[in-house]
Amino acid sequence: MDSASIEIGRESATPALRLTAENAPAYLEEWGWPGAREAVIEPLGGGVSNTVLLASTADGRIVCKQALEKLRVKADWRSRADRTLREADAIQAIAPLLPPGAVPKIVFIDRPNCIYAMEAAPHGAADWKTALLQGQADPAIAAAAGRILGGMIRATFQNPEWERRFGDQTVFDELRLDPYYRFTAERHPDCAAHFNSLLDSRRVSLVHGDWSPKNILVAGDVVTAIDFEVVHYGDPCFDTGFLLCHLLLKSIYLPGHAKEFQRCAAAFWEALDLQNEWIWPGTAAHLGGLLLARADGKSPAEYLKDAEREELRRLAKQLILRPAESIEELWQCR
Repeated sequence: MDSASIEIGRESATPALRLTAENAPAYLEEWGWPGAREAVIEPLGGGVSNTVLLASTADGRIVCKQALEKLRVKADWRSRADRTLREADAIQAIAPLLPPGAVPKIVFIDRPNCIYAMEAAPHGAADWKTALLQGQADPAIAAAAGRILGGMIRATFQNPEWERRFGDQTVFDELRLDPYYRFTAERHPDCAAHFNSLLDSRRVSLVHGDWSPKNILVAGDVVTAIDFEVVHYGDPCFDTGFLLCHLLLKSIYLPGHAKEFQRCAAAFWEALDLQNEWIWPGTAAHLGGLLLARADGKSPAEYLKDAEREELRRLAKQLILRPAESIEELWQCR
């Protein structure tokens, strides 16, 4: 593994350049991207925390990403701008240890401006979240997501060099622990002890931190994981719980497809191929907290109606009080 590392402990500087669709062609020309001046620039989602631009030329397509210091939400939610640099470093480092296409290829990293560019997904690629919200629950995609995550966990498990490079959890705290766990605990004091127990978890492997269907791109038989924005060395049960949380959310949103989402969850869990005795109890503990956070945290599930959100609160508190012992029991609870 390359010994270069981000000085994540220092105070993050504000980038001199704020990338936009308007200045992107000139910016890419400076970086030597062929045909940059004639590039077609398309803003992509980027969520609430990033500027993400797709640049298309006759020579190919790349995606440029720059983190926002103040996120696009009503609350005052901030995070350091240089998190994109660590994201790019993590993708480059983990790529050789995973199957081809499991993560995007990095094209360049602009450290002063906290921007990186990666190869764009193939034409026709779609995020898994969109398919799930349409009731298209393919266990093969879930299994692929499990294999990638399981491979990442095994490749970095109890590895001092990975911990040295990615052990700082500042950004994870800013974008996950604080808005998901501390903020939700303030709204639900009866669950505060549970949330507090999740704040100081084990540190044993690389953690993606947003293992969500929206970050799983599907193009034919190729499944690619993107958006390593809150990557760190920590508790992989956060990632496993995160994915199961999303599948349970879809079951509440589309109850007629609940059995299909359950089959996806089972396929994901089997493909992880992790035998550690703590992996399920840890996953179940995070899952209860994550479900309640998607009802009342800073980033609630945007597609749920009020009645569905109330069902989510009920399910989350039930699982916090008595964690499920299997995938099957999880779906029986709802």
